[in-house]
Amino acid sequence: MNNGELIISIKNLGKTYQMGTTEVHALQTVDIEIHRNEFVALMGPSGSGKSTLMNLLGCLDTPSRGDYILSGENVSELDDSELAAIRNKRIGFVFQTFNLLPRLSSLDNVALPLVYAGLNKEQRDKKARSVLERVGLGDRVEHKPNELSGGQRQRVAIARALVNDPAIILADEPTGNLDSKTSYEIMDIFEQLHREGNTIILVTHEPDIAEHAHRIVRLRDGLIESDLANTPVTETANI
Repeated sequence: MNNGELIISIKNLGKTYQMGTTEVHALQTVDIEIHRNEFVALMGPSGSGKSTLMNLLGCLDTPSRGDYILSGENVSELDDSELAAIRNKRIGFVFQTFNLLPRLSSLDNVALPLVYAGLNKEQRDKKARSVLERVGLGDRVEHKPNELSGGQRQRVAIARALVNDPAIILADEPTGNLDSKTSYEIMDIFEQLHREGNTIILVTHEPDIAEHAHRIVRLRDGLIESDLANTPVTETANI
């Protein structure tokens, strides 16, 4: 069991949506703890609750019940502006569709979160350039998304997630739009980030992608079905 600092503690967390006169229990009652520098994969079939749980972990949505303690703070009690501040400072997001702004260069896409953090342009560019080099794109800083391959666009998205030095990186199906070789290259980056001390939570429906994680949590019908340690795969493509 991980004995490091407890970064996430969820107790009796649930989410119910009102669809007309029908209540949809997207997440029933979930308890989970995640420690600093864990690499956790969330798995489950469509409708299992994994995306709902990801949205709650990322402070993109609020729970209907229960408590979510993030680094000692009960974020389930915060308002929208406070949640936005948490998202910007403590959580880095990587999405399946990259979510890059098409008219901005790689450098400006990565630097965008730093605008909200209050850094000046020189500071933003220096930090953005540094994280782009970290993900192997030091020679693509001026390229726009349509000038990059899918794998390169995802690297830009990972760099953007890293730029604020977040406590947690949340990756939602980060290889869903990529071919097998590129998927393994992207997972190599996540493994490297984990070795460097980052806490990573990955949502995926692909078993071979989940096998890169050190812990696999499976959900079904809004409940945790299993939560098991995993010996990650080591044979991945070279970056």
